[in-house]
Amino acid sequence: MTVKAYLFITMKIDPANRPAAAKVYTDYRKVFLDTIEGAQTKDLLIRKEDVAVLHGFDSVEHAEAYLSSDLFKNDVFVSLKPLWNADPEVKIYSAA
Repeated sequence: MTVKAYLFITMKIDPANRPAAAKVYTDYRKVFLDTIEGAQTKDLLIRKEDVAVLHGFDSVEHAEAYLSSDLFKNDVFVSLKPLWNADPEVKIYSAA
């Protein structure tokens, strides 16, 4: 398994709401890895100023496709949106 692309989503979430955000991560991690084409890894990163999720994929195309998937649009996004203080920052990187 070689990760060839990363989807990095950074979210401004108040510390009081971070346990709820971590629950969303935990609730959907396995289904993400089991059902999203090209998904290889998913990690939750927490800093004092924000929370991020780093998704590893086998291609940039699969990373882009995940953002349009039913899982992302109807489950993950809907669950996280009430916790955000601002729109999330979404970046896709190709790995060398």
